[in-house]
Order: sequence, then C-alpha cells, then structure tokens
Amino acid sequence: MAEPRRILLVEDEPVIAFALEDLVADLGYEVVGPAFRLPQALDIATAEPLDAAILDVNLNELTSYPVAERLHARGVPFLFATGYAESGVDWPHEVAVIAKPYTRDQVKVALRSLLG
Repeated sequence: MAEPRRILLVEDEPVIAFALEDLVADLGYEVVGPAFRLPQALDIATAEPLDAAILDVNLNELTSYPVAERLHARGVPFLFATGYAESGVDWPHEVAVIAKPYTRDQVKVALRSLLG
C-alpha cells in the first residue's frame, strides 16, 4: 500500500488549524504541521518531503508568500486559503484559492486537483 500524501498546513488560528488538520487526515492524507508562524512554515517548506500545501494567506502581521515562493521553487503544489476570496491574494502565478469558511468537499476537491 502506498504511503499517504503529505500535506503541509500553514494556519495561524489554532482552532481553524486543528479543524483543518482533522479534515485533511480524515481525507486520508498525512498532515505536516500545522505551522502557526512564518519561520516554522519556512523551515518545514524547506526541509520536509511534501506533496502539497494549504497556506493561510495572512499569518498574524505577515503573509505566507515566502512559504509559497519556497514551495513554488521546489515544485510543490499549493493553494491559498483566505477569508478575502481571490481578490485577497497577491501572488504573481496562477494558484488555486479556497475562501474561508471552506467546506470538507471544497478541501477534498482542491487537494485532488492539486495532486492530479
């Protein structure tokens, strides 16, 4: 049996992070993180084997764009999760966006799309 795909979660709100962690695990993926802060997320995005990632755009006073850049350079597909819809994403490349609050089905479809 194949190993489950590894999904990095970057989310600064613990309640949302743990709910997303449960949801992603229930879908059969291995959760990496969740990372709550930018330095932790960057370390994981650099060092860990990953198959995909879900990135909250806003991390306290910062954004997850440096993490997105690191993942993009590694060829790891990712999507942004934001309460601001697509207009709240200032990313120069085409990227999937799911709006908060998202549903289990939205996450399921988005991850399947990322992973092919």
